[in-house]
Amino acid sequence: MSSSDDRSAWTFLTHHARVLMEIARNPHARLRDIAAGIGITERAVQGIVSDLHQTGYVTREKVGRRNHYRVNPDQHFRHPAEANLPIRLLIDMFAQHDLSSGTEPAAAPAHESSAGGRTADPDGQSVLEADTPPSTSSTELIV
Repeated sequence: MSSSDDRSAWTFLTHHARVLMEIARNPHARLRDIAAGIGITERAVQGIVSDLHQTGYVTREKVGRRNHYRVNPDQHFRHPAEANLPIRLLIDMFAQHDLSSGTEPAAAPAHESSAGGRTADPDGQSVLEADTPPSTSSTELIV
């Protein structure tokens, strides 16, 4: 049988899920801050953000010398067992956890717009604007 260290080395969330959650949790974090918070290299975070962007989980906008990222909460999970579920469920679960544990989200919640906060990005995908509550909003990451 394995030692207790071996059994505690794995987690339920992948690095991709953790990076996505950090983008949703802290829209102004830099990639190096995400890397430090998760415990992986900045280069690994860059690769993960690239994966998330290429598959439509985040959108990227160049603003000056920085990139702004926005989570698309309507994108569905990749695995066939969860493919019918939007990633919003994961984001909401951890947003609720953050609120109940006293951790403040990076952006203060605001009121939802009269249009429900939904717009279409340049590719026509539905996204939620940043003025919606954090548990249902898309968020921006500035790097």
